[in-house]
Amino acid sequence: MINYPEFASLIVSELPKEGVITCISPSNIALVKYWGKRPVQIPENASISFTLDNCKTTTKLQYKKRKIVEDNFSFELFFEGKPKPDFKPKIQSFFERTYPYLPFLKEYTFTIETSNTFPHSSGIASSASGMSALSYCLMQVEKIINPAISDIELLKKSSFLARLGSGSACRSIEGPITVWGKHPDIKGSNNAYAVPFPFSIHQNFDNYQDTILLIDKGEKQVSSTVGHDLMHGHPFATKRFEQASENITLLIEILQSGDLDAFIKVVESEALTLHAMMMTSLPYFILMKPNTLSVIQKIWEYRNATGSKVCFTLDAGANVHILYPDSEKNKVLGFITSELIAYCQNGQYICDKIGWGAKKM
Repeated sequence: MINYPEFASLIVSELPKEGVITCISPSNIALVKYWGKRPVQIPENASISFTLDNCKTTTKLQYKKRKIVEDNFSFELFFEGKPKPDFKPKIQSFFERTYPYLPFLKEYTFTIETSNTFPHSSGIASSASGMSALSYCLMQVEKIINPAISDIELLKKSSFLARLGSGSACRSIEGPITVWGKHPDIKGSNNAYAVPFPFSIHQNFDNYQDTILLIDKGEKQVSSTVGHDLMHGHPFATKRFEQASENITLLIEILQSGDLDAFIKVVESEALTLHAMMMTSLPYFILMKPNTLSVIQKIWEYRNATGSKVCFTLDAGANVHILYPDSEKNKVLGFITSELIAYCQNGQYICDKIGWGAKKM
């Protein structure tokens, strides 16, 4: 069923027999979080995010025409060189959702080879980079089939398809700052796909840094899908959705003015609110670890002592994203290596920064 006719696919040339496409897409870190969604993959509130640069997924998509087209999807999946059967149901669901918009999917046998530069399922939004990379690959195939697709249309549909695989994935297609979800103050914003932040961005946010402390690289105790579902009937849900909308209005002004003190207040409040929603759902759960809280306290102490503009945010996991201006890079990295890596699992952390989205290799 096609609910969005603007993304219907037109086959205007003979289907290629086979080919190989490789694309890279990054993760992203939400500044204003989305938590709670409606079918299918529609957010209860708008969100805004930094697109990352180093935390990314590389996906190689091989496609070959099937001798006999059957009413099913034919694909094999390899993660970091090894078969990954537990990933296949997610890809199957993704193909089922996107098939009305990519009718060539049943024409081919696909081999999907994917790898990450960061630990999977540890709260660095691996599904965001993974599903956006796959969506971007599939749109390169559609571009071959229909060369008339413009670059703007390709990006928009890539984001639309990525959302059907993982909600936050739609924010990874472009950068450096993207918005997903309808918001009255952002013209063109949409629940079906993400759009680039449509206003000028103050130079304070140029090359903004994100150092990710790997507090716990293990599998999350609760999947994001389960967590989102727990917002249905949540006693604080309505107020939370209102708060998110108000915070986006604040961030629109902050990102243009460069007010880093105001940025810190919104971003840290959003991070703590996300986890407060988890801790007050039924069933309730806690994804932060003791070391997560210790790092947060250390950041507050450092900021109070030095006047630094460093702050933290969290995704749905224990790891801490430390955000700070490029001008403070050396000082903050010194603080991290001297005081914070002791709280990281095996002393590991990832140095990342604001990035520009998916690209074809």
